[in-house]
Amino acid sequence: MKKSNRIVSFLMMNLGCVLLAAGVYFFKIPNGFTTGGVSGMGTILGKITPISPAAWIWILNIGLLVLGFLFLGRQTGIKTVYCSMLYSALTYVWEKVVPVKEPLTDQPFLELAYAMLLTSIGAAIIFNCEASSGGTDIAALILKKFMKMDVGKALLIVDFIVAASAFVVFDIETGLYSLMGLFAKAFIVDGVIESFNTCKYFIVITSKREEISSYIMENLHHGVTVNSVVGEFTKEEKTMIHTVCKRMEAIKLRNRVRQIDPNSFIIITTSSEIIGRGFRGV
Repeated sequence: MKKSNRIVSFLMMNLGCVLLAAGVYFFKIPNGFTTGGVSGMGTILGKITPISPAAWIWILNIGLLVLGFLFLGRQTGIKTVYCSMLYSALTYVWEKVVPVKEPLTDQPFLELAYAMLLTSIGAAIIFNCEASSGGTDIAALILKKFMKMDVGKALLIVDFIVAASAFVVFDIETGLYSLMGLFAKAFIVDGVIESFNTCKYFIVITSKREEISSYIMENLHHGVTVNSVVGEFTKEEKTMIHTVCKRMEAIKLRNRVRQIDPNSFIIITTSSEIIGRGFRGV
């Protein structure tokens, strides 16, 4: 990985941890939303023991990190240790610096929405950096690796029991909110991850093969595949160019192709993920 890519990945991991910790500390813990994960376990244990939820998050994450090294490898394990410790530290520091004993508002549905958005987006950013925030996220990544499951669905399975325990520890209303948040998180995480990895697949039928191919390879630094085609209606021979690019490059490529060959025929489709050189590793 290039140095610039490593820096971006590091910054994104930090952003994900901040969003995750904010959603947990300011919205989930005060309301008793136990939507799974170590934060849910910490919220429950903090309710029934003298130890605070933030301290429980520390304890549980440290105990579960060993699994990351055993099943996910050294690189993912190191990232997970960093994200887990930063997330736990942020929660613990905010507990000391900005004590929050009660919900911020009297609107539980509004607070649930913010809790789910912040934690889901934060977790998705961390997952996209091939790391996790520790806890049950580790189990989700293990299921993804060995059973080819979507991250969101794996989290749903792992966290269901934790969320359901809110019915016993808190009350029916909190339990219902917790289950609603759990289901929402599963789909939000997958949706955010998919949006990060969205790419565009171009099929260009043109008579100016060299100019368009050169632009793609020299300016966008992507490969091309070409084959000769014949239009059945016109009987005219042309070239079909296949290439893929990142979402932010798609408009630039489309406009350039139209500029080079106004008579070109362009088909653009969306791909949720592309694996290979210049995109994501296997």
